[in-house]
Amino acid sequence: MQRNEKATDSAAGGARSKEAVGAKAVRDKPWIFRTYAGHSTAAASNALYRTNLNKGQTGLSVAFDLPTQTGYDSDHALAKGEVGKVGVPICHLGDMRALFDGIPLGEMNTSMTINATAAWLLALYIALADEQNAPRGKLQGTTQNDIIKEYLSRGTYVFPPAPSMRLTKDVILFTTKEMPKWNPMNVCSYHLQEAGATPVQEVAFALATAIGVLDAVKASSQCAEEEFGDVVGRISFFVNAGLRFVTEICKMRAFTELWNEITRSRYGVRDPKQRLFRYGVQVNSLGLTEQQPENNVARILLEMLAVTLSKGARARAVQLPAWNEALGLPRPWDQQWSLRMQQILAYETDLLDYRDIFDGSPVIAAKVAELKAAAREELDHIEARGGTVAAVESGYLKQQLVESNSRRVEAIERGEQTVVGVNRFTETEPSPLAAAAGAVLTVTAEAEAEQIARLNAWRESRDARAVAAALEGLRKAAKSGANIMPPSIACAKAGVTTGEWGAALRAAFGEYRAPTGVGTAMRNDAEGLDEIRAEVDRVSKKLGRRLKLLVGKPGLDGHSNGAEQIAARARDAGMDVVYDGIRLTADAIAAAARDKNVHVVGLSILSGSHLPLVHEVMARLKDNGAAGVPVVVGGIIPPQDASALKNAGVAEVYTPKDFALNRIMADLVRIVEDAADRGE
Repeated sequence: MQRNEKATDSAAGGARSKEAVGAKAVRDKPWIFRTYAGHSTAAASNALYRTNLNKGQTGLSVAFDLPTQTGYDSDHALAKGEVGKVGVPICHLGDMRALFDGIPLGEMNTSMTINATAAWLLALYIALADEQNAPRGKLQGTTQNDIIKEYLSRGTYVFPPAPSMRLTKDVILFTTKEMPKWNPMNVCSYHLQEAGATPVQEVAFALATAIGVLDAVKASSQCAEEEFGDVVGRISFFVNAGLRFVTEICKMRAFTELWNEITRSRYGVRDPKQRLFRYGVQVNSLGLTEQQPENNVARILLEMLAVTLSKGARARAVQLPAWNEALGLPRPWDQQWSLRMQQILAYETDLLDYRDIFDGSPVIAAKVAELKAAAREELDHIEARGGTVAAVESGYLKQQLVESNSRRVEAIERGEQTVVGVNRFTETEPSPLAAAAGAVLTVTAEAEAEQIARLNAWRESRDARAVAAALEGLRKAAKSGANIMPPSIACAKAGVTTGEWGAALRAAFGEYRAPTGVGTAMRNDAEGLDEIRAEVDRVSKKLGRRLKLLVGKPGLDGHSNGAEQIAARARDAGMDVVYDGIRLTADAIAAAARDKNVHVVGLSILSGSHLPLVHEVMARLKDNGAAGVPVVVGGIIPPQDASALKNAGVAEVYTPKDFALNRIMADLVRIVEDAADRGE
């Protein structure tokens, strides 16, 4: 599975010192050490958290599974095969108790990667803290709560942009008053870079999101003028760091300076502490390779330097991926290795003994100025389009990311951008690490059945009248515009489930399908496609109509980068492409294959749920009279699973090592022609 959903907390950014470069100072405190974790069950995740804390981790970063993130209970039809795969399933207060068993919330700093259902998971956390008698004013941590980037990159949105922004605003206003140490929002540029954003796009799109949220808070008239500085001061950021670490250092300094300028000039915030750019970081997962995966250790370490070397723009919370995340779910030992990297840098080097070592560098200053100027220009462009929400709804932001990611992929394919072990220096010795038995962690099928059994027992044991009353209060708040947090906390304490909370708000707000960013017009500047286009034309004539590909994303996985790039490349290669975005049911995919009369179906699944979801889609294709349509599958798929899929009739399986998209296009043409020759 792909661990793209990363979140963290931040403690303090900080303006750069005016003292001379190299002047010794009091040793700086280390950042918060985290690992992003959660899988299978609340009890199993709790055991992992407690183990990591004993190893020197100083904060928690909770990964939730996809049903939890999208507001479904573990027994919902759409949750099948997804329970516990990319995170921990949390259906009710009992699950939250198990997740934090033996962990005092009043003493912990907890980051939760949660967005569409952020208000609900925070309500469960608060309800548990109340049970532990932990004062709300002492609770420290972060709810990611950045719904804008979900429409652009990660895909766990549920509601339309307007009510989603309302929920974000409600969490901000509630926590500012009752939980002053809590960061109610991590503006996430991390996932933008994972979706292909350039440094300028990452800075501009993230700052545009923060501006959109703060403008919404001001426009609500629910925040007194004297309290607005506190709101600004609790907004934190969650960024990405790639391998071009000089550029990344400059990007972070540009972020810091621009945020200080925006909060002072646009919002009139006078307190310098409230204008600090407070951020945490997860270094880049997009660049981790399946080929020669041991090289990822060096990549992770170098990326960490980008957000730690410059004191004035240093992250105050860091979490690192594991070396084998392009292969599957990391084991505790793999996470420990990444934790030890942080500890060695913080405690064995002299990094924290000095002021900012880049102050006064003309090279750094020039690059920072360049990034700031370009980011301001893009911010002005977004503002002219009506702001962030309008730029999401029009598809502008998504289209920009798809196009920049296409350029990145093409540069790797052409060899213009070197990726060691992938398109250069590919000769290798067998890796004893990757070949070791149990190189990744797997989630058993029994875990889902056991979670559902616990959920059923919970429903039977609760007070049905109290649940009904709490849900009625939630529905009234959703309709009236009252802050959603108090009735959500009441629901948590009454025993309401995640699916029930989600259903109530779906009924009030409706659901939403974001623009895909994949246009229908063939790109004129695409290179190296002449031979593929000729083959598409030849086979299309043989078929009697244009070769047609359906790209489908079954299940709840919202990571759409791969699907978008396949759809865009197929379009540029001259195929007709059907791509309706993320979170499609097997029935919907099969019906589209039949109704659109497609020649091949491509399924993209990165949540680790490929076996049950592919089998279900193929069964539905058969039911819809499309059993002869060949199916190809892409995702984080171990070799044994790839073999199982091929034995089940899948024509081809692709994993991250298959970076050459033109070769995949050639395969699709061959697969379609072979099926036609067989008369399927």
